[in-house]
Amino acid sequence: MRITLLLFFVLAAMSAFSQPADSVNSKKLTASGSFSINSNGVASVPAFTLGEPAFITSVSIAKGRFSYDPVLGYGLDLKPWFFDNWLHYKFVTRPIFEMRAGFNYSTYFSDYKLPDETILQGQRYFTFALEAVYTFKPKHSLQFAYWNDRGQEPGTIQGHFLSVTGERTEIGVAKKLVLSAGLQLFYINYTAENDGLFIVPKASAAVKKIPLLLYFQGIQAITSNIEPYPGFNWNVGLAYVL
Repeated sequence: MRITLLLFFVLAAMSAFSQPADSVNSKKLTASGSFSINSNGVASVPAFTLGEPAFITSVSIAKGRFSYDPVLGYGLDLKPWFFDNWLHYKFVTRPIFEMRAGFNYSTYFSDYKLPDETILQGQRYFTFALEAVYTFKPKHSLQFAYWNDRGQEPGTIQGHFLSVTGERTEIGVAKKLVLSAGLQLFYINYTAENDGLFIVPKASAAVKKIPLLLYFQGIQAITSNIEPYPGFNWNVGLAYVL
């Protein structure tokens, strides 16, 4: 943990001296967001998976190098699934390469069963993140991510998440139809026997000038010690992008 935090500060300091002044002092405020409904609330860490249809709303408010990126997830019964509160800082902003550090104060909700009733229990997590995107062609990119999750309640899990994702966007297959596709490989190492290597194919389709996106996500364990062994899982959804 200390090494990760030290790396964040060192890279941020180096970047502050290397970036042009106009990019550092940009005062323009931008905002974007999306709302989606999906068939099967899937999370990268299986312990956080909802396993039933869900709504997800995300917002991004950015100014200069800083952004606030909250994400809210709910079941179709409007019971909360998770709340994310991401704060990000971009300390490298180049045309083909970006790197940012992030901190997330999140809450995951699950049912806690008592003999006579079921209680909705919230568990708090702190997450430290280091993420990078390398664009080697206009529509081809590689994304790297490292997360360190720290559960704050007794009995919550703690550990590491590492991910590499290759993505190609805006694949034209017809006059108005645009496809995107990606492949993610991630490794998790968490307490309470939550370890494994997973592969995730992703695909999406959209019609030009219409802010709707149809997407698919699959997830398959390559190796894992999770019991029961996680088999193939998949998710389809429809998103409205602002």
